[in-house]
Amino acid sequence: MGQMIELTSADGLKFPAYVAQPSGKPRGGLVVLQEIFGVNSHIRSVADGYAADGYFVVAPATFHRAKTGVELGYTEADMAAGFGLKTAVEALPAPGVMPDIQAAIDHAAQGGKVGIVGYCWGGLLTWRSACTLKGLSAAVPYYGGGMTAEGDASRAPTVPVMAHFGDQDHWIPLDTVEAFKKAQPGVAVHVYKANHGFNCDQRGSYNESAAKLARERTLAFFAQHLG
Repeated sequence: MGQMIELTSADGLKFPAYVAQPSGKPRGGLVVLQEIFGVNSHIRSVADGYAADGYFVVAPATFHRAKTGVELGYTEADMAAGFGLKTAVEALPAPGVMPDIQAAIDHAAQGGKVGIVGYCWGGLLTWRSACTLKGLSAAVPYYGGGMTAEGDASRAPTVPVMAHFGDQDHWIPLDTVEAFKKAQPGVAVHVYKANHGFNCDQRGSYNESAAKLARERTLAFFAQHLG
């Protein structure tokens, strides 16, 4: 089990982050970026899982600049609330939430080389982090909504990236995934017979086999680049 701590962003903003530590010496540091539902029980369990695999894990509250203490479930009302908060954070003046993620990377560095993994909106932020932030050694976005759209798809990552998508994801059309693959030949793209949110065992779209395979690939990727 981890604990909530307070991090400080470049502009002095203090914001919460969930930190989970391994039992022994860390294999590396890992930043876990939330979906549009906050640092909720699912994201904390994801962080705990990576800590059990040996990583020093930091999961920052990326909604904090729009609203504090967000912890949503997965009902339609929760989805609407989360989407509204994501829209609010995306509308912030540049650099928006990115310095908060940088602060999380800097904190995770005490575990060694740092990787970053994010889900849903966190997948998009993971892709942006791989292209713009410092101190990373690898990045794994899961079904990052928007990262295959024009603009974000043309960014240039500075670290190795592995991306996971579902072929039934109505938020991320498969043709945009194919276009992304062509535009980013250096990115390892995996497509699963699954829907958006297939990694989340609290959602109806959870797909156990896809989640297991994606996690195995992710752990191997981090072992390769953070070891």
